[in-house]
Amino acid sequence: MAEPRKDDFLDDIEEAAAEEQEHAADDVSKEAAEIDALRAERDALENKFMRALADAENARKRSDKDRREAENYGGSKLARDLLPVHDNLKRALDTVTPEQREGSEALIEGVELTLRELRNVFTKHGITLIDPQPGDRFDPQHHEAMFEAPLPGTKAGEIIQVSAQGFMLHDRILRPAQVGVSSNRETE
Repeated sequence: MAEPRKDDFLDDIEEAAAEEQEHAADDVSKEAAEIDALRAERDALENKFMRALADAENARKRSDKDRREAENYGGSKLARDLLPVHDNLKRALDTVTPEQREGSEALIEGVELTLRELRNVFTKHGITLIDPQPGDRFDPQHHEAMFEAPLPGTKAGEIIQVSAQGFMLHDRILRPAQVGVSSNRETE
């Protein structure tokens, strides 16, 4: 048998070292790939988390807005149904003559107190009166023109008669004031 040569032995050692380095490099590249994959997964999960957090915040804001609107405007149907009660009480008081006032003072005072209490309840719930006067400028945001007439001594677009007062619920029109408007073009 031939004796192993020193060079063969060194070659074997170098070959083993090279193989070991190759395995180590493979392990490092596998670990680097795993780390990169974990980083990508972490970034994706962080992105999903941030989106879910933003969605939750948007849902909370939407819910708060819906709650406020329901609180402010949820009773608008009931309020609209009570407006004729206000109109009738006001009409009843507007038709009272001085003789009737003397003869039925307690009754008329009761109607006045009822109207005042109804207005207090309206105010408590954010309902405000739109009370235009003859001579005021017509505002289509708050008034509904029931008729137009050329009344001498008025300008076009002036209110000449108020048929019914209007009401607002917070910042929304519950019922526009019903008015007559001048169409007189000669004094513009």
